[in-house]
Amino acid sequence: MLVLSRRADEKIVFPSIGVTVRLLKINGSVARIGIDAPPELRILRHEIEHTPPPPAPAAGPSPTHELCNRLSKLGLALHLFQRQREAGRRAEADATLARVFASLEALDRDAVTALVGGRPPTPAARPPRALLVEDDGNERELLAGLLGMNGCECATAADGLEAMDYLAAHDRPDVVLLDMLMPRCDGPTTLRAIRAEPRLAGLRVFCVSGTSPHEMGVPPGPAGIDGWFPKPLNPRTLWDAIRQCASSPAASN
Repeated sequence: MLVLSRRADEKIVFPSIGVTVRLLKINGSVARIGIDAPPELRILRHEIEHTPPPPAPAAGPSPTHELCNRLSKLGLALHLFQRQREAGRRAEADATLARVFASLEALDRDAVTALVGGRPPTPAARPPRALLVEDDGNERELLAGLLGMNGCECATAADGLEAMDYLAAHDRPDVVLLDMLMPRCDGPTTLRAIRAEPRLAGLRVFCVSGTSPHEMGVPPGPAGIDGWFPKPLNPRTLWDAIRQCASSPAASN
């Protein structure tokens, strides 16, 4: 709750929007209020200085237009406050002034500076999704746990057969993290199965292995592997690549 003092020269500052409101003087039924604001908020100054309003935007409502409307309402409320004070209607004037400060607090909370700059709020990103295919149970759980701590939804499979079963029964992940040397169904065989499945076209596949692409005969590019991360693994480099997959257009194919 904002508590106001009616002593002359009292200031209230809204730092996020750069607005300072000062009660300059009370003379009987008349109160003088001064407002300092940045140049971008000229609508508020217009209500005090009576300068011509800016031209109306030709397009539909924008963040800046919304801001102008809110500030225009604040200006009208300040004029109403002044007239109510002049008419001796102190209770109504106090209520109007309280609404003015409540509106200023709302502007402060809504990061008006960003609205003036025309920057829309950034939508919240969904967490990346990965399928980790690794036959070593200890290594599989360690890496899956680390990715989970970074905000990744990480499913696991012990070999290529389990991986293909998972991909057939679930929504496709953003990336498959594929070990190369595994029993039953190794990495190259799994990679060929993924690339042969039309439903998985464009799915990113990263190799996480102590082997090399030349040694395993795995080609790079869309028909092969999208990235090779040798062991011992650099988790930060892998995590950066996974996040890039989640935010790139191919991740939604």
